[in-house]
Amino acid sequence: MPGILTRGRMASDPKRERPVAVIDVGSNSVRLVVFDETKRVPVPIFNEKVTCGLGRGLDETGKLHPGGVEMAIQSLRRFAALTDAMGVSDISAVATAAVREATDGPDFIAAVQRECGIQVKTIAGEEEARLSALGVHSAIPDATGLMGDLGGASVELVRMQEGDLQQQVTLPLGPIRVASGKVDSVDLIRRHLDTLDWLSEAKGDTFYAVGGAWRALARVHMNHVKHPLLVAHGYRIRRRDALSFSDLVANLSQGTLRQVSGISRRRLESLPFAAMLLENLIERTGVSRVIISASGLREGCIYDRLPEDLRAEDPLIATARDLAWRTGRATADGEALYRWMSPIFPDESKRESKLRRAACLLADLEWSEHPDYRVEHALLRILRYPLAGVDHPGRAYLGLSVASRHGRVREILFDRFLRSLLDDVEAARARATGLAMRLGYTVSGGVISLLEQTSVRREGNNLHFDLHDRTAVLVGDVVERRFNSLAAAIGCKPKISFADL
Repeated sequence: MPGILTRGRMASDPKRERPVAVIDVGSNSVRLVVFDETKRVPVPIFNEKVTCGLGRGLDETGKLHPGGVEMAIQSLRRFAALTDAMGVSDISAVATAAVREATDGPDFIAAVQRECGIQVKTIAGEEEARLSALGVHSAIPDATGLMGDLGGASVELVRMQEGDLQQQVTLPLGPIRVASGKVDSVDLIRRHLDTLDWLSEAKGDTFYAVGGAWRALARVHMNHVKHPLLVAHGYRIRRRDALSFSDLVANLSQGTLRQVSGISRRRLESLPFAAMLLENLIERTGVSRVIISASGLREGCIYDRLPEDLRAEDPLIATARDLAWRTGRATADGEALYRWMSPIFPDESKRESKLRRAACLLADLEWSEHPDYRVEHALLRILRYPLAGVDHPGRAYLGLSVASRHGRVREILFDRFLRSLLDDVEAARARATGLAMRLGYTVSGGVISLLEQTSVRREGNNLHFDLHDRTAVLVGDVVERRFNSLAAAIGCKPKISFADL
């Protein structure tokens, strides 16, 4: 019987691709990310960052910081050893602003090749911008507005229209450049933004914020407003709130910022400049909201080499399918479950249909957990898993759906994690999705051949459950109760019938 995924490979299959890696040699840090394989939404299996500060003092000396060079080469030697031991099949290593601007940048690249055996490509600012925007597009396919990727010594800006890349530019604006205090940050920001007359084309759209400094700023805002999820990706801040909060952080002292927990001291030092730049970009562009994207340059490097058929996959469905394949039972088939229950929800929107499909793929996620904890585990796992292609309300919808497939979510959990993210209508639909999945698994035991001998359909205020005469044995007290609960959840009368289908 086919597994939950159509890819048809098991983890031990020798045909499974080997891991791939991206090394990002930035102005402030050098990072290695190893991904499980080249696919639509690769899963990071190793992620390490070393703050080297290659770009410190660059504007004054024109050269890379000597201590930073030594630390970077030492770190890259380690990365080379790790990737070799992990069996990494391919390494994409890129260097950005500091290396491309420094007069001794080529010498550094040659030293890395000679001492570490890693071939690093120094990419132009426009290429860095393109790859960062591709990373956003890979996680948010319909992204429309302005992408900004803030690094240590530069910021890349790209105008995006439903994922298509339009104007793009790199600007010498970053926390390292203002760390000496010898420049007026506000004046520097304004002078550079004055040269971009196309920024206003993003008015009313979204600003997609990429980079560690802006992710840290988002985490500070989450703590400030007591947001229930401390997941940066997909976090949304309205224009008015983003402006007022950015202005607040831009003017806080380092002493005050150090009281914020969970953020490193080095990252806190960059927050005032990150907030100042964000405030100016929001004002110049007229965007209506800010969305944080954890996907950027490194993910863009992987996405850039995917074939068109893989690029066309929806990232949420691809992530859910992959997670289900790695954790679900071989007898489960989320796509079949999705099709079976679709007649129950004839009026759902495109977004609701996609969320329901993802929920069906993840419906058997907690099959091996202790029954008493499946509800809670399912909810928290989905809320916190690094899903792509979904915002925080979507996460809540998925979490409530899959948790409800196992049982009722306690009010204390709902109040803490979901109430501020879902309205009553969304919560009711998510619960109904869970109840429909619960019915499907109960009547069939997760065996698709049995499930396909039944059907559900909604006609007016009636919910019909049709079975073959020979499958009447599948209907018992538990099945009837769960069918009645589903009917009640969607405001219908339950009707069970047996006939030749």
